[in-house]
Amino acid sequence: MGRRNPVIRSWLHRRVLRTWQARGPLARLLYPLTWVYRIGHGLHTWGRTAVRIDVPVVVVGNLRVGGTGKTPLVIRITEALRERGWHPGVVSRGYGAQAGDAARLVDADADPNRFGDEPVLIRYTTAVPVAVGKDRVAAAHLLRRMHPEIDVIIADDGLQHRRLGRNVELALINETGIGNGWQLPAGPLREPVRRLERVDAVILHGATPPVRIHTPFFRMRTTIRDAVRMADPPQRQSLADLARTQRERNLRLLALCAIGNPDRFFAMLRAHGLAFDTLALPDHEPIDAAVLAGKSHDRILVTGKDAVKCHRDPRLRKDERIWVVPLDVDLDPACVDFLERRIAAPGTRATERQHR
Repeated sequence: MGRRNPVIRSWLHRRVLRTWQARGPLARLLYPLTWVYRIGHGLHTWGRTAVRIDVPVVVVGNLRVGGTGKTPLVIRITEALRERGWHPGVVSRGYGAQAGDAARLVDADADPNRFGDEPVLIRYTTAVPVAVGKDRVAAAHLLRRMHPEIDVIIADDGLQHRRLGRNVELALINETGIGNGWQLPAGPLREPVRRLERVDAVILHGATPPVRIHTPFFRMRTTIRDAVRMADPPQRQSLADLARTQRERNLRLLALCAIGNPDRFFAMLRAHGLAFDTLALPDHEPIDAAVLAGKSHDRILVTGKDAVKCHRDPRLRKDERIWVVPLDVDLDPACVDFLERRIAAPGTRATERQHR
């Protein structure tokens, strides 16, 4: 069952996420354990003093487990601030990394198995300095020491990492909302809903369900339009054209991903008229040639996050069947205006800089 185990784990994870969308019998059975989780979380964070960095820090996170689009948002914010003359750097936990907890920089050709797939994707996409480590404070200090030009730090998935001082907190909510509204393990929330009252702004990703929000909120939309051949990036094809080609040539497609919300990726592909087999692996799962053993599909569609892992395997790097489906992020410009006002406000620690 060796190779089937990741698939089974991914299936179970998705079933749990669906269970957490309602207060059904299983959720109610688990509810008493929620108090144990709350006490443990409180003890873990009690008495901790936030450590301030000498430049503004923007934290991007969410309340619930599972993929909500944090990394695409971090990438878009990083790009938008750089377009406005800032010099951002990014810190991340580096989930899936195998090189220990010490803070370290992500180089241009970093191995996602050592540094984590999301930090490698951020580094590859934005080309800004990225540091990973369980201790985000140490990672932030490392960024500033090695790249003194950095004048703002973006923390990927840092909402629950209280030790890192922050100037702005952004909480992301997607179409799954807050689920049944309960904390782990009876529900999907890592913190209670009232935590949204203490963040600086909420980002609503896609068609979100109604959520009572008393803080500023902005909209974010993600779409897919094209596929790019990994072995030959100049080769690009629109997904609409690929759907026509599939019908004309009877192409067999496979959609492969190891992300927090694979169903959303599959739904976005189907919306373009594509028909395909699916292979969903657990979030951050390594991908190598063995994953595709015995797969005779004409094309294999993967996300950008999974492409950085495929590219590390020499056999997959040359596999002309693999096409990457980039994610386009449309973020309300008012959100960037809001961020810039906050990080450039009087009294905010920042280095000297020149902005357009």
